[in-house]
Amino acid sequence: MATEIEFYDVKERERVKIKLDNCTKTTYERKLKNGDTQTRYAFRGQTQDGRNLTKFCNQKDWESADIKQV
Repeated sequence: MATEIEFYDVKERERVKIKLDNCTKTTYERKLKNGDTQTRYAFRGQTQDGRNLTKFCNQKDWESADIKQV
């Protein structure tokens, strides 16, 4: 298993690798027009200067990651 997650830093326009110790995982849920609920899975990390980064992923990767859920 990887020890880092690669995020894209929009402000710096470059890819940034953040260690798993500094990452969390979360879900985002929203209600669709037809009444169903959509769940999106994501990893969250912070840059050295404190900016938040988000990387969306599939459910399989999200469940297999051994990091803290927020």
